[in-house]
This record gives sequence, structure tokens and C-alpha cells, in this order.
Amino acid sequence: MHETVSPGRREAIAAHGAEIREVPGTYDDAVRAAQRTAEAEGWFVVSDTSYPGYTEVPRDVMQGYRVMPDEAFDQIPAPPTHVFVQAGVGGVAAAVSVQLRARYGAPKDGLGPKLIVVEPTEAACLLASAEAGELTTVDGALDTLMAGLACGEPSLLAWQELERGAAAFMAVPDDSAVACMKLLAARRPPLVAGESAVAGLAALLLAAREPFARSALGLEEGSRILLFGTEGATDQAVYDRLVKAG
Repeated sequence: MHETVSPGRREAIAAHGAEIREVPGTYDDAVRAAQRTAEAEGWFVVSDTSYPGYTEVPRDVMQGYRVMPDEAFDQIPAPPTHVFVQAGVGGVAAAVSVQLRARYGAPKDGLGPKLIVVEPTEAACLLASAEAGELTTVDGALDTLMAGLACGEPSLLAWQELERGAAAFMAVPDDSAVACMKLLAARRPPLVAGESAVAGLAALLLAAREPFARSALGLEEGSRILLFGTEGATDQAVYDRLVKAG
């Protein structure tokens, strides 16, 4: 795993009997190191990010992700008008996109559910890809507290879906994620959402404040918004520090 993974997450993985090998750099560097090591040792990589020559397993993982939106759609009384979902390499977001189209069809003539894909401002590789019109890598330290979304290289399969399935791409700052964690924690009963779980909610709240964003996304008083909380307190110490700060 990459060097900036928090101690709590390292310990949780090691508790399952894993051998931890630290890789300098980012998540993407760790993915490449895992592939090189697997090739040298004759091992088998299981990952949800895909790249040229490695697509079969990520496709299966993404098919599994489709259970989440499918169960959500079964429980809501009417189709959503908007779905906000956070993204790292894009696997979960692409699975939501596929299931959204399978259930409700593709948006037509401006009608139908709109998918908005949300990333941290410091690791917005899918937004960069949308702006460039092709799969694009974001370089640098990817320094965001949204650790599960700190990815600079989109999944090839995910981008192939999201470039046609997403209605919009957004990036949100870290402080908006912390504010949303606190907002949910203040509910009674509290809703525990980790730092990588709330980017979709942060994007919705930020867009709702701006007339241009509301208009561009078609957000109205009667809009039905679906959000996905994709992690709890995966590192309790980090969660407590962020929620109780300030």
C-alpha cells in the first residue's frame, strides 16, 4: 500500500493476516507495484481499477458493485431525478451508471435521471478526463483527506462508461467533506460516514447554493436526489479527529 495510508487502516488490513508492503508515492504507484510483484511471483491481482491488459477481474468487481444501486432503486418510491456519487478510479460510479441506465433507461431530451460524478479537488482525474475528452491522468501528491478517492488515474472500464453515462462531473474541497461528516454525525441517531463517503452530499449542497449550478444540473424544488454513503468510520481515530475538530 502507498505510504500515506493511515495507521488505523494499515492495522485493520494486517489484522486479517496480510503482509503490508509500503510503496513510496500514491495509490496509483501502489497499483503498479502490485502488478509488477504479481507478475514476478506468479500471483493473481484482484482490483477494481482496470488498465490495458487487465480488465476481466475489474469488470467482475464492478458487476458486484451494481448490487448497491439495484437495492437502492428497489427501495425508493419513484425514480431519482439526480444521483450524486463519489469516485476515485470510477469503479463504483460506473457501476451506478450502468445500473441506472438498466433500470430507468438513458436520459433523453433532457429527461431521466442525471448522474453527477464527484471527486476531491486534489484528485479529480475523471473531471480532467471529461474536460480533455479522453482518459487523463492527474499527477502530483493527490493530497486529500478523502483517502479512498485519492486516485490520479481513472479506471479504463469506468471511464468508458462514465464518458457517456455521466451528466456532469464535479470536484469538492476537503473542508466540504468534513462539514458533511459533522452534519451527518449531528443527526439523531447519528449517521456515521467516513471522509470518502460524503463527496456526493458535499457536491449537492455546494451546487444547491449556486444559481448557475442549480440551473446547469436542473436542480429544482421537486428534484428527487439519491446519494450513496460508501464507507463508515474505516479509521476510527481519523473519523473522531475530523468530526470533533473545531
